[in-house]
Amino acid sequence: MAKKLYVGGLPYSTTDSELADAFSKAGAVESASVITDRMTGRSKGFGFVEMASDAEAEAAIQMWNGKDFGGRTITVDAARPMAERPARRFGGDTSRGGNY
Repeated sequence: MAKKLYVGGLPYSTTDSELADAFSKAGAVESASVITDRMTGRSKGFGFVEMASDAEAEAAIQMWNGKDFGGRTITVDAARPMAERPARRFGGDTSRGGNY
């Protein structure tokens, strides 16, 4: 069991502190962050919570998965490592004959 949890389906108005406060009911929260769009700064509707122990993480899953949070049903599960993505290319691609 992982101590880091994925929390999906959050209301877009949720703050880091609101997320931490809610999950502290299940145990000690080490960190809580709502993921935001880099360009707009708006929430993407999901976040991550790191609990102090595996037992507290399991308690948080049992307490919050499928439950109402701010009027929305949230999903809580163990976070998976981020999948590798290919490097993004920036700059002109002159092989197509245009200024891309």
